[in-house]
Amino acid sequence: MRFSVWMRAHRRLQWRAETALALGVGAVLTALVALPLLRIGQQALWADGSWRVAAAWTRLIAPDTLQATVNSLIVSLGGTAVAVVFGTAYALLVGLTDLRGKRGLIFLLLLPLMIPPQITAMSWAQLLGPGSALLKPLGLAPAPGSPNPMYGLAGITLLLGLQQTPLVFLALRPGVSSLPSDLIETAQSAGASALWRLRTVLLPVLMPGVLAGAALSFVSCLDNFGIPALLGTPVGYTVLSTLIYQKLSGFGLSVLSDVAQLSLLAAALALLGLGAQGLLQRRWQGHLSGASSPYRIALGRWKTPLTAAVWALLIAVLITPALALLATSLVSIYGLPLTPKTLTWAHYQSLLGDDMVRTALRNSLWLAGWAAALTAAIALPVGYLVVWDKGRVTAALAALADLPFALPGAVVAAAAILMLLPPLPVLHISLYGTLWIILYAYLLRFLTLAIKPVVAGLSRLDPALND
Repeated sequence: MRFSVWMRAHRRLQWRAETALALGVGAVLTALVALPLLRIGQQALWADGSWRVAAAWTRLIAPDTLQATVNSLIVSLGGTAVAVVFGTAYALLVGLTDLRGKRGLIFLLLLPLMIPPQITAMSWAQLLGPGSALLKPLGLAPAPGSPNPMYGLAGITLLLGLQQTPLVFLALRPGVSSLPSDLIETAQSAGASALWRLRTVLLPVLMPGVLAGAALSFVSCLDNFGIPALLGTPVGYTVLSTLIYQKLSGFGLSVLSDVAQLSLLAAALALLGLGAQGLLQRRWQGHLSGASSPYRIALGRWKTPLTAAVWALLIAVLITPALALLATSLVSIYGLPLTPKTLTWAHYQSLLGDDMVRTALRNSLWLAGWAAALTAAIALPVGYLVVWDKGRVTAALAALADLPFALPGAVVAAAAILMLLPPLPVLHISLYGTLWIILYAYLLRFLTLAIKPVVAGLSRLDPALND
């Protein structure tokens, strides 16, 4: 009797604790995810007690908006095409063949994900510009005063594609590794041509990965600010991310409305790309059953030259631009070739002694550390409620947390500004212009990256552990 009473009391306490946990997690996710997105919509379409649909439409059909939208679509689709070509080629070569040094190749392929796009743009601009410290000693630099070939549409498209190539590679690699050898061999023994095998065997297996990588690349190209800003601004080539930044640099309340309206447009384009990927994904949806060992191709006498060619291409597009940037940082005066006489370490000594640089490094480490700790602290209870407690509201909010990561970074920044620009209740202070608003934007942007691994990990565990 006592035991049953104790069990009922224990269940009541457990229910209250889980309810309190669900309410707390729901409030945190609402404040971090739902409210900022709603705030953008409100700022764009509603102000001073009336709808601003006409003003929003005027902003969206303005010449600068239309031009930036067209430019964004052109460079994003072009960059996605470049990423799909390179990512697919390397995924097939690394996954299906016996190339040498695959671990090193994979590391180099993933390197663009670790390098900020601004650094990528600067590296290529320094490599191919008239003042190239690396090409001048070889007599290969453009003539002084000639335009930099990386500025404008072609340079932006190429670098966006190279920057997103790892996304296609990562999305496609599981499909390549699971390509069944028995299907290929059966098709070959039945006399199927290479084109027939491509259409009936390779495409159904690989297309879901290609589509997923293409969708991620398209959204990331729309999101990218550093490459269009450094390579497009000098020649007046504007995309939505740089146009939003230009509007944010202005003053007045009308700026926030313009930014919110442009943010909705950028979000619509990103969601359109993801929606197209979902529709196409369903067409190619399927699974393999009873597959044999993975399909592999022995290169034979082509192994050494093909390995050398693959390594040479990666070094040319990834390592050489970085060396050009390094060479530029080591010359005493910009525009001189790098020689023993022009070599200097003075720039680095000045940089390391700059208080502003040390402050920036300290702030970056502080923000990254707190963002990692807070996202992990939030993700653990969210994962528990989604997987083991089956909380529908929490699951919906956790799914909503995917949206900020799919949106351009400028949209997330605008959402953070709209949320934290007004003074906080009770405290009556504004966090705008402080590190706290950056931390808030980090949480809004990257929370889903912490939630997904926790949910996936708990889904593999036996629910009896919780019981």
